[in-house]
Amino acid sequence: MKQIHIQEKEQLKKLFKQEQIGNFEDRFKVLEVFLQTERHVTVEEMVELLERNDWRLDVEFVRETMKLMCRFGFAQKSRFENGDLRYEHRHLGQHHDHMICTKCKKIIEFEDERLEELQIRIAATKGFHMLQHKMEIYGICDTCLKDRIQLMPLVMARPGERLVLKDFNGGVGARMRLLSMGLRLGDEIEVISNNSRGQIAIAADYKRYVLGKGLAQKISVEPVRPEEKIL
Repeated sequence: MKQIHIQEKEQLKKLFKQEQIGNFEDRFKVLEVFLQTERHVTVEEMVELLERNDWRLDVEFVRETMKLMCRFGFAQKSRFENGDLRYEHRHLGQHHDHMICTKCKKIIEFEDERLEELQIRIAATKGFHMLQHKMEIYGICDTCLKDRIQLMPLVMARPGERLVLKDFNGGVGARMRLLSMGLRLGDEIEVISNNSRGQIAIAADYKRYVLGKGLAQKISVEPVRPEEKIL
C-alpha cells in the first residue's frame, strides 16, 4: 500500500502541473493527509486532520482540492443514506462495496470476486453493458447487535428490520385493536418506516399497516436471525 501511495503522489504532481493548477504545495498537503487516513472522510474532517499536522487551510480550498482529486481519479465520493458527502481513496484497478451500520454509522468495505462476476453475468443476460456500479448494504454491525437488547418495543425498530411479534403489554382495548387489524403474536413483520411524525409503518403477510407510536411502544418484538431465514 505504501508503494501505491508513492505512485499516487507522483501522478498527482504530474497531472496538477500539466493542468497548471495553482497552490500545488498546499494541495499536496491535502493529498498527503488524505492518503494517511483509511476512513471515509468529510471535507470538515479533512480540515481537522490537516490542523493536527499544523497545516491550516481554508475549508473551501480543501473542498475544491477534493473535487479535483475526484476529477483526476485519486478519490471518489459517496453520500450514504443521504448523509454527509464523504471521500475515500480510489486505487486504480480495485473495486469494493460497502456495508453501513444504521446505528453507529460505521462503514465497512468488502470485496467479493464472485459477486463482481455475477453482476457482470446478470447485466450480460439483459443485453446491458455495465460501465460502473456500487453496492450499499444497510443494517446493524456486529458490535451494535451485541449491545442491543433482543426483546424490545416495536417503536425502537429501524426501517428494513425483520422482526417477530413476541408480546403485547397494552390493555384489552389496545389488544383488541391490534387483533382487529389482523396482527397476531408470532407474526413476522418488516419495518417500512419509523419517522418522527408519530407513526410507524410495517408489513406482514403482504399487507401494510400504520401504527401510532403509543401502540408500537406496547408491542414487544424480537429480530429474525439470518440463520433462521436460511433454515
